[in-house]
Amino acid sequence: MRALIVGGGIGGLCSAVALRRAGLDVDVVEINPDWDVYGVGIIQPGNALRALNELGLAEACVAQGHPINGDAAWLGDGNVQLADNDWPALVPGLPPGNGITRPRLHKILQTATLESGADVRTGETVPSLDDAKRSYDLVIGADGLHSRIRELLFPDVKPKLTGQVVWRYNLPRIEGLDKIWVYIGPTGTAGFVPLADDLMYMLTIEKPPEGTSLRLPREGLAATYRERLAAFGGPVAEQRDLIVDDDAVVYRPVENVVVPAPWYRDNVVLIGDAAHATSPHCGQGAAQAIEDALVLTQELSSRDDLGSALDAFVERRFERCRFIVEGSEAIGAWEMDHSLPIDPTAKRQEVVMAAMAPL
Repeated sequence: MRALIVGGGIGGLCSAVALRRAGLDVDVVEINPDWDVYGVGIIQPGNALRALNELGLAEACVAQGHPINGDAAWLGDGNVQLADNDWPALVPGLPPGNGITRPRLHKILQTATLESGADVRTGETVPSLDDAKRSYDLVIGADGLHSRIRELLFPDVKPKLTGQVVWRYNLPRIEGLDKIWVYIGPTGTAGFVPLADDLMYMLTIEKPPEGTSLRLPREGLAATYRERLAAFGGPVAEQRDLIVDDDAVVYRPVENVVVPAPWYRDNVVLIGDAAHATSPHCGQGAAQAIEDALVLTQELSSRDDLGSALDAFVERRFERCRFIVEGSEAIGAWEMDHSLPIDPTAKRQEVVMAAMAPL
């Protein structure tokens, strides 16, 4: 069986590794000629480590990251604690979760993909989906939130803006940071995620001030980010003045999407953000892409008929991913309107624990 994977990010590369281990011939096309990544860090909760462990990659990620033992929440002033949750360890010998920089994770996945024997071609995409469908037994659209493959398969399904934006910035790790710390302010949430012994990133999800654009020029981003954190106290206020480099600020509007089931047409299937992109409130975006890669391979390996395998894949994944996207969106909606009847810390815990459930 020959498979073509469109997209050389987390979902695409994990799919390449999994499918090669199952004995398929795999080609990967990645439109970015540099095949590099943009961003600061990735949260790998227990379900991500569980899936990576099945691919033989979890130990490498943990060795190059920092343990995450759970999450804790405070009011934005940093004084009133709202929650302190421990995550279960799902893989013996590994921590409950892991934080890792995007470049380190990308290098691990690149190396594993190339060593698997998959043929990776950079600076390329699919010129004709019809030609790809004829040339390959299976085409996997793993090309992200603004997926070209999704646009061809489901032209009426578009990502939607949630009304929030997300900020990220790398900083020296606060001593003792071994959980995700979040601080709930009047217009959003700020927090910290450990990435290495000497590194963490600050994450902020907020509703921009009335009348301001969701899209900002790069010049002045650091100063704008500092201004947006003015309402926070505690550790957030202590770290705020360290945000000084415009080029190191990762900023983007928050968008999400859930493609209605089924996520395939003929022999072309969507995975990861192409099928179910979520806001970062529960740290599950990358984890769900990795799970997709593992479950898709499991179903392809256990069934002779492609259609039944893809049906089984979507059956196992759709409700889980929908729940995570909608639960994360509900937290964001509450951050923009505190009159909504939702406890954001309880909802976050509900989503995280649901994601830890067996596949």
